[in-house]
This record gives sequence, C-alpha cells and structure tokens, in this order.
Amino acid sequence: MVIAGTADLVVSYAFSVVGAIILLVAGFIVAGWAKRAVFHALDKRGDTTLARFMAAGARYGVLILVGVTVLAQFGVQTASIIAALGAAGLAIGLALQGTLQNVAAGVMLLFLRPFKIGDFIDAGSVMGSVEEIGLFATELKTFDGLYVLAPNSSVWGSPVTNYSRVERRRFDLTIGIGYDDDVDLALETLGELVRGDDRVLDDPEPFLFVGALGDSAVEVTARVWIGASDWWTASRELTKKAKQEFDARGISIPFPQRDVHMITAGQN
Repeated sequence: MVIAGTADLVVSYAFSVVGAIILLVAGFIVAGWAKRAVFHALDKRGDTTLARFMAAGARYGVLILVGVTVLAQFGVQTASIIAALGAAGLAIGLALQGTLQNVAAGVMLLFLRPFKIGDFIDAGSVMGSVEEIGLFATELKTFDGLYVLAPNSSVWGSPVTNYSRVERRRFDLTIGIGYDDDVDLALETLGELVRGDDRVLDDPEPFLFVGALGDSAVEVTARVWIGASDWWTASRELTKKAKQEFDARGISIPFPQRDVHMITAGQN
C-alpha cells in the first residue's frame, strides 16, 4: 500500500512537473510574442522610447502570470502568495521611496513626452542630448561628449527647456555701433547679411530695428528665424560675418567708454 501510494504521488507530481515545464516554455514564448507585438505596435507611431517601456512591461506581466499559474499546478494557494507579494511590495516601497520617485517620474516622462531620444534639453542641473529614458534615470550626452546619468526625479522636478522640440528658433543679431556711425547703413548691412543666408527663414521675415541707445553704443538688431537644426551654426556664423561686413564698410563697434573730467585744486 505504501509503495502504491508513493507511486501515485510520484506520478501525480511528475504530471505537475511536466505541466509546469510546458507552462514555463509556453509562457516565455508568449511573453516574447507580447513584447514584440507591443513594441512594433507603438514603434510604428514613431515613439521608440515608450515602445521599449511598454514592451518590457508586457513581457514581465506575462511572466508573472505564468509564475503564479505554475505555482497553482503544485497546489500552492496563489491568493496567499499574491497577498504576500503585495505586503512585500509595500515594505519595499517604503524602503525605496527615493527609487520609486524616480520610477514615478520616469513613467510621467514617458507618457507626457516633454522630450524624446535625440532631443537637446536643459533640465536645470543637466544639459545635453537625450540618449535613453529609463525607469530610474535619463541618460544624456553633453556638448563636449561627456556621459551624464540624471535621476528621473531631478529631471521631472525641474523646468525642462527642449531646444529640439520646435522646428524654428528666433535669433537676435545685436551689434553696438558708434554714435558717429551711420545707423541706416548699419541696418542695411545687417539686412543684406541675413537675407543673403539661405538658413534664415523668409516667414517670418527678418525685422531690423534700433534696440537701444547705450552708454557707449547704438544697438542695431536683426531679428530672424532659423530652423532648429541650423540655429547653432548659423547664429555663430552670422555674428562673425556681421563683424567682417561692418569692418569692410567702416562701421565701428566701440568698446565701453567713460569720460573722466579732472578738476585740479583751486579750480572753479
């Protein structure tokens, strides 16, 4: 009888083990399918970052469901396991409040999309091109090629300036000229310069004006709009060419000056 009972137990557990193995194999296959399906569905919309996040979430969701089902195969009360996991999750959450803040901030960044991979951003203490947006941190690459790993909570908690979000940016080319120089000639020179550059947009058209009468110079400005991808190089090159054109036409760019009146002793 003991031998027969043992044999029945072995057979019963053997079927449970075989069933668990089949469930695990099928679960991993389904998890892979779910990950690829979610990724391709979201990636078609051009949102690669969110596609990766949701695809990973779909895979882990399927694997967790498979794990609970496998335990049920061996007669384990899954309700108690789920309750235990919930209690453990609460304890871990209390112990990792800072980490969970990063996770929550990462979720908000992924769904609200203030920036995407490849955008150049300024988020308070960090600035650079976005390389990756993860659940815990955002990876950036600075202008000088340095790698920056910024916690999501610090990025989410700061005002974010996205230099790549809009298609065009304004640039004010402001130069100070001497009070003895011809203002109209200076404005004409700036107008010819900006209108002759193909990177300067025609709409809105360039706006030329005298901005201020400073202590040592008259400020003349050419306000133009440039495509975001060309803004950095175009703004620097236009500034250089403006200096060269002003020099060629005899328009001075004065440095700050101050008149000093000397009063000697006994002089009224």
